Amino acid sequence: MKIDQSLYQKYNKPTPRYTSYPPANYFNDVTDYASIIQAIKASNDEAPQNISIYIHIPFCGQLCHYCGCNTLITNNQTLIDNYIDTLLKEIDLLKPLLNADRKISQIHWGGGTPNFLPIEAIQKIMHKLYDNFETIPQAEIAMECHPAHLTKTYVDELVQLGFNRLSFGIQDFNEQVLETVNRQKPLLPIADIIAHIKTYPQISLNLDFIYGLPFQNLKDYTQTMNRAVALSPDRLAVFSYAHVPWIKKQQKTLEKFGLPSAEEKIGLFEKAYEILTGSQYVPIGLDHFAKPQDELSKALKTKQLHRNFQGYCTLDTTGQVYALGVSGISQLTSAYLQNTKSITKYIKSIEAGVFPIEKYYFVNDQEKLIRDIIERIMCNMYVDFNQVAQAHHISVADVYKITAVNFETLQTFKSEGLLHFQNHILELSRKGQFFMRNIAASFDPNMKNNQKNFSKAL
Repeated sequence: MKIDQSLYQKYNKPTPRYTSYPPANYFNDVTDYASIIQAIKASNDEAPQNISIYIHIPFCGQLCHYCGCNTLITNNQTLIDNYIDTLLKEIDLLKPLLNADRKISQIHWGGGTPNFLPIEAIQKIMHKLYDNFETIPQAEIAMECHPAHLTKTYVDELVQLGFNRLSFGIQDFNEQVLETVNRQKPLLPIADIIAHIKTYPQISLNLDFIYGLPFQNLKDYTQTMNRAVALSPDRLAVFSYAHVPWIKKQQKTLEKFGLPSAEEKIGLFEKAYEILTGSQYVPIGLDHFAKPQDELSKALKTKQLHRNFQGYCTLDTTGQVYALGVSGISQLTSAYLQNTKSITKYIKSIEAGVFPIEKYYFVNDQEKLIRDIIERIMCNMYVDFNQVAQAHHISVADVYKITAVNFETLQTFKSEGLLHFQNHILELSRKGQFFMRNIAASFDPNMKNNQKNFSKAL
């Protein structure tokens, strides 16, 4: 896939990532705690009925300069132990608010670095969840892992706990790039730890990479992608580096080394796309790739792909997300609820028997409609507006009215070869897949007079 430079320049402007709608910078400060509790209880009567648990572990051994996550660099074992005990108490707070017949379909550990924790801490939390909730058959149990803290024995323990998806943050195989961004080296050779994981056929493996970092060039990135393919993971993600130094101050450090130009960045993605699709990986969304037999590829083919803050999933395993830990965001059907980012406040709040929720957003019916359309674009690259209208019990004309879509904009996208639009059916082209955030934004009325800060779309 060749990306038109003029289109890149035109559309590479601040745009939401649309991991939620509305995005997190629209959330409000909590002033009425009772309404938050009511929102959690109300989620019991909404679809999907499955429960997805997100567990945020903020701790890391070293700060990567590119990082945009909520992290804490510490070796304070007392603080870590207190945090784990607080997570256990947060589960106790949540459990009585959820109907007993609801089952867990996903458990996702993110961070930070979840495997920075001793395995005993993981065991405590997992056993607590298993003791309090039933799971659906073949529930997705996933962890984001840093190879700097991963041993074969640790993997064995995760498997015994029911983990069936592991994601490695590789970022790049070039040592100069990794040293520049302050990324810790793997504890074991990547090939060795992956070979060990593959002795467990039930484990699905994902590798994450970033493009747009200092010292990345086409020759070296080609070697990185070829090496990635040789490892044969089930999925790969190739993320565009989001440079937001006004939010994450340490990113400013990268500017002194120089970031790749727009042209160089396009070239890196084009090469990754060429290598991965040439190796039979199926493009998923904007930056993910999966083997043809992977459930994400199958879901894309049947237009059943879904996603949340934790990434892509299928409608079979989709659940309303209940987040545990600092900064975690619960994604309920009608509400987003975000925990405090302060560990001190988090621990004090749970000790007092109060959910540590500081930000919220209640989603109205019109926003649910817009969210539905954006999710279809971002996941399945296809929207049948007749189906959308039927699902929301309104007319197609009202769908267009609520989104305030400009049909001249759609015509421009169409003339640029980014999409097809006919008989109320919109379908992105392969070329348009790279610009899906821009296309999604055309159905977001908030973007007509946007006053919010976002990273660039591409």
